[in-house]
Amino acid sequence: MCRLYGFLATEPTRLECSLVEAQNALLVQSDRDHRGVRNPDGWGIAEWHSKVPYVSKNTYPAFADQYFVDVASMVNSHAVIAHVRAATVGKVAMANTHPFDRGPWAFAHNGTITGIEHVRTRLDIGLYGPPWGETDSELAFLWILNRMKRYGLDPDEPADDVSSIVDLMEDAVSDLVRLSLAAGVEVTPTLNFVISDGRHLVATRWGNSLYWTFRRGMSDCSVCGSSHCPHADETYKAVVVASEPITDEDWIEIPEGTVFGVGADVTTMSKSLVGEPTAAVDR
Repeated sequence: MCRLYGFLATEPTRLECSLVEAQNALLVQSDRDHRGVRNPDGWGIAEWHSKVPYVSKNTYPAFADQYFVDVASMVNSHAVIAHVRAATVGKVAMANTHPFDRGPWAFAHNGTITGIEHVRTRLDIGLYGPPWGETDSELAFLWILNRMKRYGLDPDEPADDVSSIVDLMEDAVSDLVRLSLAAGVEVTPTLNFVISDGRHLVATRWGNSLYWTFRRGMSDCSVCGSSHCPHADETYKAVVVASEPITDEDWIEIPEGTVFGVGADVTTMSKSLVGEPTAAVDR
């Protein structure tokens, strides 16, 4: 079912501890998450430099891949999306490994769009196809890109504000749930998404667990004892979103059926979706 990680800060920040060294770092979750489940089917990290995400990925398990450790140890960005995969739709392959990216946007998914063969025929991806891989997740990303203009967003440029992305993702989740249920599926889709343009970050919780924590000002890392942002002052702010708590900080559970947005000034907003999943499968 995968594990997600999203980060947005006012200054570029080193994230090796969150990804590799922390008590429940993403590397740890790739081997065994809080459910006792492995997520061994590849990993990916997107970090933004200027307007463009630079994406590193591999099909090996993060917990057994030195390349993951090497990449994670070099991450130093104000915006990051990371993902470890447990394959459901689509084989283990580079083309099926998250995050997916296009222009300034990157996207990752924790969950499964049930009834995908029915849903696939009803998602208009316009000129953004065909997909490189076979996943329901990449298909959803291309469909979301194709819908951006109706929300005043440009797939080739960062957004002006986070509220438009929140509205886009609210409707995307609602429509995907409706399409899945129309296929007569017995299992409700699980749609935990995280998307960023490098300036904003938006995550959705539908069916799987999701948490966030807030960091402010100058402080040394509780894991390694050093500063991950040496130039930070009291104005520094950061928000982390993850499938499960990573450190011993205070983490807040994002309510089921919520779209959670982080603005360019690292302020947060949330919006409840209409209705709720019939079951939350990832507690």
